[in-house]
Amino acid sequence: MGDFVHLHLHSEYSLLDGACRITDIPKKAKQEGHTAVALTDHGVMYGAVAFYRACKEEGIKPIIGCEVYVAPRSRFDREGKMDSSGHHLVLLAKNEEGYRNLIRMVSLGFTEGFYSKPRVDTELLRQYNGGLIALSACLAGKIPQSILAGDMQGAEDTAKEMQSIFGEGNFYLEVQDHDLAEERRVAEALRELSERTGIGLVATNDVHYVERKDADTQALLLCIQTNNVISDGRPIGFETDEFYYKSTAEMKRLFEKYPGAVENTVRIAEMCNFDFTFGETYLPTYAPPAGKTHKECLAELALRGLERRVARGDIDFTVAPKSDYEDRIAYELSVIDRMGFNAYFLIVQDFVAYAKRAEIPVGPGRGSGAGSLVAFCIGITDIDPLRYNLLFERFLNPERVSLPDFDIDFCYDRRGEVIEYVRRRYGEDHVAQIATFGTMAARAAVRDVGRALGMPYSEVDAVARLIPHELNVTVADALKQKELRTLYDGSAEVRRLIDTAMALEGMPRHASTHAAGIVITEKPVSAYVPLSTNGDTVVTQYDMDTDAALGLVKFEVNDETRTILYADVKDGQVVLSGL
Repeated sequence: MGDFVHLHLHSEYSLLDGACRITDIPKKAKQEGHTAVALTDHGVMYGAVAFYRACKEEGIKPIIGCEVYVAPRSRFDREGKMDSSGHHLVLLAKNEEGYRNLIRMVSLGFTEGFYSKPRVDTELLRQYNGGLIALSACLAGKIPQSILAGDMQGAEDTAKEMQSIFGEGNFYLEVQDHDLAEERRVAEALRELSERTGIGLVATNDVHYVERKDADTQALLLCIQTNNVISDGRPIGFETDEFYYKSTAEMKRLFEKYPGAVENTVRIAEMCNFDFTFGETYLPTYAPPAGKTHKECLAELALRGLERRVARGDIDFTVAPKSDYEDRIAYELSVIDRMGFNAYFLIVQDFVAYAKRAEIPVGPGRGSGAGSLVAFCIGITDIDPLRYNLLFERFLNPERVSLPDFDIDFCYDRRGEVIEYVRRRYGEDHVAQIATFGTMAARAAVRDVGRALGMPYSEVDAVARLIPHELNVTVADALKQKELRTLYDGSAEVRRLIDTAMALEGMPRHASTHAAGIVITEKPVSAYVPLSTNGDTVVTQYDMDTDAALGLVKFEVNDETRTILYADVKDGQVVLSGL
């Protein structure tokens, strides 16, 4: 495990605050000879799975955590400034139980406790403490704040309360040194407190960027967040350039007077052994009619649907004989059953049928899902795949295990009614929409950085306009052009603008809601993944690919705002064209 492990670190998913790119963290750990590292983003776990995978690729042990905000009173209290400022507390998952408790608390911090920030409270800490290790956090922690206020008894009372909540050996007093006078004062008090209470010390560096030279870049990132300019001074709390990923030697030197503080990082890391499980599929519970299995129910719906389509004139047997339709249905049903997706088809059919009953306009279906005859017969799609020679294997293929994904369009104005039906059908806490992240594209990064640097708009605009309007173009790509390169080489200010924009380009800037995807789960969604809120909308903190990797099945509820002019078949899929 080595001699030291970083247990307090903020990635790019501490949005517009942390400047450590997920992929760089384990590489830096490996470079420093560290064998483990933790991720503790502010109040969220957006990057946990990406971090885990990046660490595994580098042979580094990932420790999944979060620096939560603890409400001064109850998470339900919302009165002015006092309740909007939560105290920081670092939580690390030791095992599966700890991860489940952590995602549950982080979710409730949004769905129940959000007030300026997602907030948990001591009630939640008492309820969901199993499998977790807690650290007292930075200067914004409750214990450091009590010390700085001269309330040593309050600091001791809080330390003892935390130890009683998490259990002996699962709570540590966190000492830091970023060359700030307040930290040195707190660290000395924490050493005394440790001696009186027997609660161990742990040495951390509040890592917000990988290298010391990145300090200014992270400061500009914070200026973008707060809409300030760097000429007003470094952001409060980051006045020094010490918030980088320090080496073992540096940490030992800083904390040589604090018994056990460095060694305890290794002890804690050894206790943290959580691994994500990939490859499972967690479908929601769908109750078929009494006495029938999902398989029987789907087969009955498909065969009845075939007869109904024939009666309505939707199927033309001059295209193919009835036996071809029956054989195709039998084949598709066998594949659907073998791959375990009977319930998936029934769930989609259920909410599409609801929309049609409620006279909510529904699109005919598009993408690879239009290749399913079963879907056509049970009313999910309105396109006969045999007429257009559409292949079912483009949608479901036993040789290539992947989750099915119907692209279904609903009327823009009434799409919300479909989602509300799904919530009523499966339970509010069993349904969530999906997060997506807006990133700093090349031009936007230049403009954001320019504002943070306090550069005149005209100068920033002149640089931004030289970045082509092309998909996936980067600042580095644009810099190959002569005109921009001339500006870059001829001005130190422009060089700083472009270099910083390149450093921040591609980082997530904000979290929002996926345009169409929802997940429906058997247990509450927060039993599988952490949740957050976007306004009044509850969303998974992981994006759709991560949700799928963890076994959650995405259902598409698209809003169709275009006027459809015609449907065409391209590469075996139905493509809608319109305005």
